Amino acid sequence: MDTASLSFTALFCALLVLGLFVRTVLASRQIRHVARHRGAVPAAFSDTISITAHQKAADYTITKSRFGLLETAIEAALLLGWTLLGGLDWLNQSLLEALGPGMGQQLALMAAFVLIGGLITLPLGWYSTFRIEERFGFNKMTLSLWLGDLMKGTLIGALIGLPIAALMLWLMGAAGSTWWLWAWGAWMAFNLLALVLYPTVIAPLFNKFEPLSDETLKARVNALMQRCGFAAKGLFVMDGSKRSAHANAYFTGFGAAKRVVFFDTLLQQLSPGEIDAVLAHELGHYKRRHILKRIALMFALSLMGFALLGWVSGQAWFYSGLGVTPSMEAPNDALALLLFLMVVPLFTFFLSPLMAQLSRRHEFEADAYAKAQTSGTDLASALLKLYKDNASTLTPDPLYARFYYSHPPASERLTRLQAA
Repeated sequence: MDTASLSFTALFCALLVLGLFVRTVLASRQIRHVARHRGAVPAAFSDTISITAHQKAADYTITKSRFGLLETAIEAALLLGWTLLGGLDWLNQSLLEALGPGMGQQLALMAAFVLIGGLITLPLGWYSTFRIEERFGFNKMTLSLWLGDLMKGTLIGALIGLPIAALMLWLMGAAGSTWWLWAWGAWMAFNLLALVLYPTVIAPLFNKFEPLSDETLKARVNALMQRCGFAAKGLFVMDGSKRSAHANAYFTGFGAAKRVVFFDTLLQQLSPGEIDAVLAHELGHYKRRHILKRIALMFALSLMGFALLGWVSGQAWFYSGLGVTPSMEAPNDALALLLFLMVVPLFTFFLSPLMAQLSRRHEFEADAYAKAQTSGTDLASALLKLYKDNASTLTPDPLYARFYYSHPPASERLTRLQAA
């Protein structure tokens, strides 16, 4: 192995170890901090959150954090297995011997990689749903429904993913040195198309979406949207209780295909005024152009990613430094894609605090918009109910929250609302 390959191997190992260390330290801090504050409800919430609900949230957070440590260790082992321990190289060579070089072999390599990884991590998904979520009263899924979702998700992934993968591989081989720019354009076009098609084509395959039938609530929601200058294609209720007791509401779609979706669990838990406030918060994201800003950021980051892939895919050290021997007679495009997708998260992980901070700032701005359009008291009350019903801890470790939390902790969010 040459010097460049050894250097890249050393960088890869250093980032892997450093990432594992940071994740472990942060999770351990979160577990200790939440456990230390389990015995008493914070003073700011003592009138609204019972000690039982507070302790349930603490236990749920601790259990999920410990399980997250296990997932992190397994993911790291898988990454090493695929790369330096030779798993991907063996799979590639085996398929080359069986199928010969060409597009078929490359697509088979990508499909086999996804299927093998999915099968290895499948028990983790089962345990999370039927042990952790079940234990805390959130899971509503049966095993048959879970398996049905898995099969549908796999089929849809294959129907969508394989053509996209084939297009990317074809561009890598046929579009010359600027293939990455064409591939980026195709990827962005697909993402925009998915924003339009997901609400009406894909999501209904998993859940039922029925028009909002409560005429009084519908009138309130329409009045709010009109007051905010917002138009949607429809108001829908999703049977979220079919799978989980967690509650939510969201906007989905893009352009004229936007629609408002309420979980049925949300409508059961919140008053009309609280629903208005939650909806106004979501409207705030659109009015403050958070969605467009996130799409623009996705465009910029993905362009840099494709440009980087275009460069490293032509470097021999990129393959050999990750335990893979590139073929001299067959295309290595699928290998480059898979290795890049495995390695990039080691680098982007350290951008997590910046992305989380940006997201929290957007949440504060959406809260301020909701308070201006509805009632800050209703929004605070709704947030408290959602924190309680979703068993979100009121006492996260500050450093953990700064690193990971896309939404501000409850104390900060409610303090900001009251101060406003």
